[in-house]
Amino acid sequence: MDTATITAYIELNPQVRFGKPVVKGTRTTVAEVLEMLANDMSAADIQEDFPAIGPAQVRACLLYAAYKESVVLLAA
Repeated sequence: MDTATITAYIELNPQVRFGKPVVKGTRTTVAEVLEMLANDMSAADIQEDFPAIGPAQVRACLLYAAYKESVVLLAA
């Protein structure tokens, strides 16, 4: 897992979007980027609509989602 890429482009700030993970320097959440990808937008399409979000940021969103999916929570 490339956590350096994630932390370089994704941040959690309780003052921005209620603490949801966002692309650094924007108010765009990781979930919104993933939804755009799910709706057949390419990284180039996303960058056209959101110039601050390039291929590196899109990759970081995917890595973040993969990391969160791999975390196993144990209930007591």
